[in-house]
Amino acid sequence: MSDVELKPERSESADVHVLQPAQTTARKPQRRRVRIIPLLITLAAIGIAVALGRAMWDAYMATPWTRDSTVRAYVVTTAPEVAGRIVEMRVIDNQFVHKGDLLMVIDPTDYRIALESAEAAVEQAKATAENAQAQADRRHKLSDLAVTVEGKQTYDTNALSTKAQHRQAIAQLDRARVNLERTQIRSPVNGWVTNLLAQKGDYVSIGRDVLSIIDADSYWLDAYFEETQLASVHEGDPAKIKLMGYSQIVEGDVAGVARGINVSNAQPNQQGLATVNPIFTWVRLAQRVPVRIRIKEVPNGVRLVAGLTATVQIDRRPEASD
Repeated sequence: MSDVELKPERSESADVHVLQPAQTTARKPQRRRVRIIPLLITLAAIGIAVALGRAMWDAYMATPWTRDSTVRAYVVTTAPEVAGRIVEMRVIDNQFVHKGDLLMVIDPTDYRIALESAEAAVEQAKATAENAQAQADRRHKLSDLAVTVEGKQTYDTNALSTKAQHRQAIAQLDRARVNLERTQIRSPVNGWVTNLLAQKGDYVSIGRDVLSIIDADSYWLDAYFEETQLASVHEGDPAKIKLMGYSQIVEGDVAGVARGINVSNAQPNQQGLATVNPIFTWVRLAQRVPVRIRIKEVPNGVRLVAGLTATVQIDRRPEASD
């Protein structure tokens, strides 16, 4: 009985030993496949990273860009050329004015009186000059027995002197007329009145700034590019401007590149010698050079304000890319 019972157990164990080699041979290809898949994924990731890095390098070098950009504009300061009290203020702060618009009026009373006085002085000088010339002409018609040569010369000199006085009076009249016109201060450009502090009743002096106007036709951008990017920047290249706070793109182009920046080591001391920093850092930061960007088109809804920050990207011109 025991022998008969043990035989099936041996046969079963024998079958197990026979089947084990077949199972191991079937699992080897599956393990190889499992090991190849991570290698392929790694190689694919490396290839994608290399392609993206190459694309980013080309984009950075071929189309340089910077976030360090500032909107600039010319500010025209208006200073009276005559002194007096402001009697009229025709504008308010942030108002848009056109070239030639009246901004303010200085009290013209004294200058109107000066003009009338100058006109009277011109008439008087004219009469004196005409009288002196007539006397000189009469003396020339007389013979040398009636008037000596010295007397004729004296009358000629008097006539010339009175003519000079007449011309001087005319010049004073022109100055009085100009001063009267200067009591009306007009806008020299198209733009916006900004930071208006002068008010009616203030007394203004000659040459003291009382009103500033931002020239509406003078907006541009200063984009500060690193020196490593200047080789890809050329005059006339199109530029895309993204103002902070606006989603629209402002079109422009490169107007020029600055040819000089401040060098701290070139500053002289009191003796005129160069001041050189004895410390040289191993980490050298690229200098930034101003690039002037001309604004060509401003989308609707975009308000240009001097001092705003922007991102500028410079593209290559089609003829340059060919």
